[in-house]
Amino acid sequence: MQQARGALGGRGCALFPLLSILVVQGVSTVLSLEISADAHVRGYVGEKIKLKCTFKSSSDVTDKLTIDWTYRPPSSSRTESIFHYQSFQYPTTAGTFRDRISWAGNVYKGDASISISNPTLKDNGTFSCAVKNPPDVYHNIPLTELTVTERGFGTMLSSVALLSILVFVPSAVVVILLLVRMGRKATGVKKRSRSGYKKSSIEVSDDTDQEDSNDCMARLCVRCAECLDSDYEEAY
Repeated sequence: MQQARGALGGRGCALFPLLSILVVQGVSTVLSLEISADAHVRGYVGEKIKLKCTFKSSSDVTDKLTIDWTYRPPSSSRTESIFHYQSFQYPTTAGTFRDRISWAGNVYKGDASISISNPTLKDNGTFSCAVKNPPDVYHNIPLTELTVTERGFGTMLSSVALLSILVFVPSAVVVILLLVRMGRKATGVKKRSRSGYKKSSIEVSDDTDQEDSNDCMARLCVRCAECLDSDYEEAY
């Protein structure tokens, strides 16, 4: 009996370090790599959509880091790879998303986002973002539900209204200010005329100079016309 207990105790002591290692490894596995993504993304037909994906790794980013995006259509279990990254970007060259997936992230900032150009209603579905940064390879796989719709009349109307506010309101303010200024000037002229306002010597000299210059210009024009007439008569 004592021998059996001694044997069991020896095995227990031998198993304890192994269990400790497994627990520690389990904790490090859970915390090694964490990925986050938007659960729901809404977009509009023809307008570029960004699918955000960020990650936090306990290891430094190296050229071994990989990123994989997959797509699953609604009511289907079939998935297809649409983007792969390992030092370079490798968007899909076949299928529904051919030539429409572009890289929009920065691995050194923990960003693994991509963009979809010219989205259509057929792009609705579930997208997943997977990141591996050895030795951090264990992680969660967040899912993003994409809903693409056509812009409604209300949305378009709100855009037009916003544009109108940004363009026409400043113009209207400028016009109002000009009208107020003109009205003040007109009121000042009327007050001066009613109170028998007389021009100062400077204003009178300015008016005289302007009249003289107008007379000089008129006489110059007449003289030029006479010269042209005389030249015309000499020619004949």
